[in-house]
Amino acid sequence: MKRLLLHTCCAPCAIYVIKKLTKEFSVSIFFYDPNIHPRREYNQRRDEMRGYAQKIGLDFQEGEYDSIRWLTATQGLENEPERGRRCDVCFDLRLAKTASQAKAEQYDVWATVLTISPHKDAERINAIGNRLAGQYGITFLDGDWKKQDGFKTASRFSRAENFYRQDYCGCLYSKAEKERVKHDRLKIYADKII
Repeated sequence: MKRLLLHTCCAPCAIYVIKKLTKEFSVSIFFYDPNIHPRREYNQRRDEMRGYAQKIGLDFQEGEYDSIRWLTATQGLENEPERGRRCDVCFDLRLAKTASQAKAEQYDVWATVLTISPHKDAERINAIGNRLAGQYGITFLDGDWKKQDGFKTASRFSRAENFYRQDYCGCLYSKAEKERVKHDRLKIYADKII
């Protein structure tokens, strides 16, 4: 069975993809997410992913939490909207590390769970993955995991496992955007009842 290194960002996004891929591959989990902020949030997502990997008997590896590297890479893109250029830089950084790790450890193929999210552009993520596959000389398994009810199924599996579900992508900019939108909604609601 071919060995696959799977980049994961959290257990809710990973659960469905893992169930699909373990039918065809010997899967190892790679948690490399220096974008996740604050560190407490990172730890919560990492610990849940590691716990699930242990529960189902998969190898779990953690990349370095180098938030300074991520902040440096995204410098100047702080005001980009979600799904903007900052996200591409973020995907590139995380996926390049995954491809490098897969190559160094002689995996046959690598993949990411990022395309499970309805908030992520699978075509852009897959283009980055395929470019990096050529650069590192290791096959990338692209996919749009949200298709064919993948996201709905992942959500159902996540609820059954009682996984923590975050309400923002992970970076401090997406967290700030989420809080701003929440604040604006509360203000609109308050204005209506006053």
